Amino acid sequence: MTLPPRPQPGAPFPHMEGDDEELERLKAKIQRERGFNTQFYKDKCLRRRIAVRMRARGRGSFAEYGALLDSDPAEYDVLLDTLTINVTKLFRNMETWKVVEEVVVPRLFDWDRPQHRVWSAGSASGEEAYTVSILLHEWAERHRRARDLERFHVTGTDIDRRSLEAAARAEFPELSLTETPDEVREKWFSPGPPFRLRPEAKRNVTFVRRDLISDPPLREQSLIFCRNVIIYFDREIQERLFQKFYDALLPGGFLVLGKVETLIGPTRGMFRAVSNRERIFQKPA
Repeated sequence: MTLPPRPQPGAPFPHMEGDDEELERLKAKIQRERGFNTQFYKDKCLRRRIAVRMRARGRGSFAEYGALLDSDPAEYDVLLDTLTINVTKLFRNMETWKVVEEVVVPRLFDWDRPQHRVWSAGSASGEEAYTVSILLHEWAERHRRARDLERFHVTGTDIDRRSLEAAARAEFPELSLTETPDEVREKWFSPGPPFRLRPEAKRNVTFVRRDLISDPPLREQSLIFCRNVIIYFDREIQERLFQKFYDALLPGGFLVLGKVETLIGPTRGMFRAVSNRERIFQKPA
């Protein structure tokens, strides 16, 4: 039998037919050897991201790529980066942050609680979590409520350890700040690159490794961000995650999703829409 030629790095990647069993074996291998569960990712998305690495390494089948992982274990790190990658920026989709600042943040400051927990789920390299922190600092400064900042703590979670290590450094390339207002950029970041965040905006932010699917959610949250993460999972997992977020929120707490995401399943009738356009919802008090 004549085998098809092996694709060269950078060449267009052919559509793969009849390879479902090979893909399932590769998924099982990744979970067995690295503990990364791929079962709940949308098949099309998973295939596309694995194909990126196969093309880069010149492998024409999932079986060939599995053999490469055996001979070059360092490829696992690059693969997991590819599978978990989140394109993110500080103040991404500024119109969403304006609604958060104008509607959500004032309610949190006026909410009579000793502590407010904010969860950035799927925080990648920390841009979203630090945007929240800067927003809280800016609002507190304008309204002379700086002492109230002690009540706020932001936790960023992600499954990728290297992303979390990068997030803890709070150093960003030019690309991460392209949607950041100039005045915020000048005030809160050192000249760069890399652009280093001021220490006071880091003090109330921590990062921990957490698998959204298999780990229990953080509890008693006042505000949860999970933007452009849920779209990669199948419907059953999406519904489970929405229920997790509902359970994690305090009554009266807020949930912010990505612009292309929306509530589905039972929780659709359990949240109140604060802004349908910006995908901001509230758990009734």
